[in-house]
Amino acid sequence: MTSYSKNNIRKTDPELSVKDRLNSVLVRLTINRSNYIVQPGLYSINDPDKDSPVLVSSNYRQSFNILRKNLKGIPAWILVIDTKGINVWCSAGKGTFCDEEIKRSIKKTNLKKIVSHRKIILPQLSAPGVSAYRLKKMTGFEAVYGPVRAEDIPEFLKTGECDEEMRTVRFSLFDRLIVAPAEIVQGMKYLFTLLVIIFFIMLMMDRTELFLNSSINIIAGYLAGTVLGPAFLFYLPGRAFSVKGFFAGIYMSVLLFFTGLSDKSPGYSFGSVMIVAAISSFLLLNFTGSSTYTSLSGVKKEMRYAIPFQIALFLTGFAIFAISLRS
Repeated sequence: MTSYSKNNIRKTDPELSVKDRLNSVLVRLTINRSNYIVQPGLYSINDPDKDSPVLVSSNYRQSFNILRKNLKGIPAWILVIDTKGINVWCSAGKGTFCDEEIKRSIKKTNLKKIVSHRKIILPQLSAPGVSAYRLKKMTGFEAVYGPVRAEDIPEFLKTGECDEEMRTVRFSLFDRLIVAPAEIVQGMKYLFTLLVIIFFIMLMMDRTELFLNSSINIIAGYLAGTVLGPAFLFYLPGRAFSVKGFFAGIYMSVLLFFTGLSDKSPGYSFGSVMIVAAISSFLLLNFTGSSTYTSLSGVKKEMRYAIPFQIALFLTGFAIFAISLRS
């Protein structure tokens, strides 16, 4: 819940409503994702005073809600900066969670007149976009980096220190699977487009009876890139996401072969493997946007060689697949 108090400071509380929880699920499915924002500005929680800590958040409502629900019983100020509705580490990489925006928000909210201290607590994942030295020089506020996860904030505020565990960036199975639904939904457009193209190709070849088998390969590649790849990310060979996606597609093809869902003729099987691997590689490359282990420059570099390879692999596989159908 959010309301207004004097000096245009918004008041919020740690309790998430049923609507908040429902919207959180919908956003995981990318429903209304672009509009899931909170108004930038200064928020008070649990009746803070001039000595209470100031925590900085992006204006992506999911980030804001996770922060406030972990501040139960802790009087604090939340300085929400305008990151264009993007979460903390993504906005840090894109340059919207930055010292200039923090400076603008400090000035606009008259923070110097509201708190007696000159310290703000930043999310650790905002570090790539913020220069603490430059920020202090511009605003007079010392930037202190808090823990990676909001659940550790109460302990951090109590002790004033982050131990190694609090500083460790984890990307567990749960973390990977919780963002998988968004990848599944976003990948639907590619899946539908490919299925339509395959159907019309089969129609022109007068082989519509084989559309089901063809669709199985397309869907297998889709599931390999959006579910199997993220789930087994750390166990797949290679460092690049595109390479990991390639192997996820290979393993999925093997699974299809041994379950009898794939034709066992050599041409069909070889073409199918290439198609599945190409789709899986492309989709898992897209998953880099959900990982804390990639950089913008690294992703751009990988895309330069990965996407041409994925296109060539898919077209070659489809050509072999089509030739096997005609024979």
